[in-house]
Amino acid sequence: MENSASSSFAIPDELPILPLRDMVVFPYMVVPLFVARERSIAAIEDAMAGDRLMMVVAQRDGSVDAPEADDLYRMGTVVMVMRILRMGDGRVKVLVQGIAKAMIDAFVEREASTWVRLTPKYEDDDADWCVEAEALVRAVRGHVEELLPLKNLPPEVLSITANVHEPGRLADLVASNLKLRLEESQEILEIIDPLVRLRRVDAVLRRELEVTSVQAEIQSQAHDEMSRNQREHFLREQLRAIQDELGEADPRTEEVEDYRNKVEEAGMPEEALTESMRQLRRLERMHPEGPESQVVRSYLDWMVELPWSNASPDQLDLGNAHAILDEDHAHLTDIKDRILEFLGVRKLRGDSRGPILCFVGPPGVGKTSLGRSIARAMGREFYRFSLGGMRDEAEIRGHRRTYVGALPGRIIQGLKQVGTNNPVIMLDEIDKLGADYRGDPSSALLEVLDPAQNSKFSDHYLNVSFDLSRVLFIATANQLDPIPRPLLDRLEVIPISGYTPEEKVEIARSFLIPNQITENGLDEMDIHWSSNAVLDLVTEYTREAGVRNLERRIATICRKSARRAAEGDDSSVSVSRRSLDKLLGPPPFLGEKPSATGEIGLVNGLAWTESGGEILTIEATLTPGKGLVLTGHLGDVMKESGQAALTFARGCGTQLGFDESIFSRNQVHVHVPAGAIPKDGPSAGISMATAIISLATHTPVRPDIAMTGEVTLRGRVLPVGGVRDKALAAMRSGITTVILPSKNLDDLRNIPKELKRRVEFVPVETMDEVLEAALEMAPGRRAVRRARTSTKRTQSPPATTVKARH
Repeated sequence: MENSASSSFAIPDELPILPLRDMVVFPYMVVPLFVARERSIAAIEDAMAGDRLMMVVAQRDGSVDAPEADDLYRMGTVVMVMRILRMGDGRVKVLVQGIAKAMIDAFVEREASTWVRLTPKYEDDDADWCVEAEALVRAVRGHVEELLPLKNLPPEVLSITANVHEPGRLADLVASNLKLRLEESQEILEIIDPLVRLRRVDAVLRRELEVTSVQAEIQSQAHDEMSRNQREHFLREQLRAIQDELGEADPRTEEVEDYRNKVEEAGMPEEALTESMRQLRRLERMHPEGPESQVVRSYLDWMVELPWSNASPDQLDLGNAHAILDEDHAHLTDIKDRILEFLGVRKLRGDSRGPILCFVGPPGVGKTSLGRSIARAMGREFYRFSLGGMRDEAEIRGHRRTYVGALPGRIIQGLKQVGTNNPVIMLDEIDKLGADYRGDPSSALLEVLDPAQNSKFSDHYLNVSFDLSRVLFIATANQLDPIPRPLLDRLEVIPISGYTPEEKVEIARSFLIPNQITENGLDEMDIHWSSNAVLDLVTEYTREAGVRNLERRIATICRKSARRAAEGDDSSVSVSRRSLDKLLGPPPFLGEKPSATGEIGLVNGLAWTESGGEILTIEATLTPGKGLVLTGHLGDVMKESGQAALTFARGCGTQLGFDESIFSRNQVHVHVPAGAIPKDGPSAGISMATAIISLATHTPVRPDIAMTGEVTLRGRVLPVGGVRDKALAAMRSGITTVILPSKNLDDLRNIPKELKRRVEFVPVETMDEVLEAALEMAPGRRAVRRARTSTKRTQSPPATTVKARH
């Protein structure tokens, strides 16, 4: 370089080096430095001992206290030490001025300081004038002038830049005053070409100008908003002071202020807070007696009373939960295990999302009380509402405020009632939802019961989103068929079957009797129950899957005892088998024992209802005429099962030894008693086939046997559902043997042990096995039967009697 710097100073090949933290020194830049490191102070002393020249280089990482060669950039600046001042704390303040750029070639370690071999990087300031250079210089000056008030730059920068005409020097001057990041400053320093460097500085200026303009606009808006709020607050305080001074306090103002305080304290999210404040401003402008003002007041009352941020802490102690479930419910072991698994996952995951449980089972088995026990075990509030007969979608989503008497939906009402945003909400009787011209509530529940959507649940009345993701929803149903498939897909179904008589006796003694004694104001010493009396209550006075009617019978006896005590009779009441007739009257369900002899065409079938299993008596007879007649209020599926049973029987004449023309000469009439009750399903197929073949062969059916299973045209027996409830019904009716499809053997795993001991289960795969087990016949005739079917049965394992095995 042949410039002023080179002519005034001869830069040596070796100079002491001073590493800088978070700073880049440009040529022509005068800057004070505070030095505390010993080797850096030694480098300054070496420079002062010579020609006052040294090299300053930025560190790559300012946190390094003893930088090595790799910790420093290779391009730096040769500076002259203009002044040095030793401070009382051991530091040295030094004033330096940048002379020229230089590239480090090598490091030279000396005893007290570090030196470097360097190569100066000169640039030609006397280069020929060009249009691009002049345009860049003017553009940079203009941008500096625009940025000056926004960036709080020193005022003298503008006058200095006006007198600098060299592109390289102008670029270094502007870059040194912009307070850029270290990496960006070092990048500009390492550009040797003056025009390229000035072009880079111009781009940085443009960016800084845009960022600073946006920042200034944001600050201005915030300041204006703050000024407006302060002005409103000041005027409002003045108005209040004037009213207080005059003794004319405005009730309307007090009401608005009360609402404003409640809104601010409600902990609403941003969307709800904005809508509430908007409605509050509307209320301020309304006439206090206007009809619309009352609508706004009602809306604000709902908004401030909802538990936007109020949640009850979860208590996920599995031991305590297990104790609570055992305390509230007897048996139901599988159900309790599933609930404890659910709580265990909730404890480990730590969030509120999870499956929506749906308890399905007959009435009175404890579905609703299970939900209440879950809430108690988790330490949450419990809210239940019934969906039975609900036909209006607004019951779920709420009414729009344009309607007179509009209210939020039942979900939001429940949250307000319990006062927390994470209760246990039980949707009772979800299988009894309806639909009409007012909408479909089951479709509205799709959003409520979807964990991916209910965090933004929108109630029509609130018109803002409410987070339902922390709510634990539990549904109950008696049967699954009426539930729409999209809604059922969101539920985890947990079936709950009925109780055995032994289980009911235990429940009565442990829960129902003590509860009714307390409810009726009695003492345990006022009434005594014998074991036989409780068993008779279960078997002869009730016939249900649950214990609801059993509790009513117990309550009736307790009320009679309470009346005696109220009339002055202090004697203790003894409830025995003999006294039940006096207290409750004749038993409505006398247990009929199976007769010793069977009847032709009479079969005990098994059916499943909402109340559990039932014995379904099937009667068949031959009358003059042709074809098949099915009566007893049967559904289409059950009628088709009867047709299949008759077709199978028609093809069995040769095999079973009866004249097949009996069906063409006579009409087969199959009747299922209790004709007022609708019946449907395929599980009575083998019962109908057995009854028809009993007619054709004139063979009685064993009275102690009940059966269930679907029949095909070829005599195969297909699996059916509800086996546990059907088996319980057979036991209640005194049946000792149950025929069921072999593929239903796995369902016997849930059968109680006492039931397995009292009922014999016979698994079958074909009608031949059903007939062999169900029909009564002489020993010789049975041997002929076995001989005729031996060939067919060698292809599959013989039917075995399963008793207390599964």
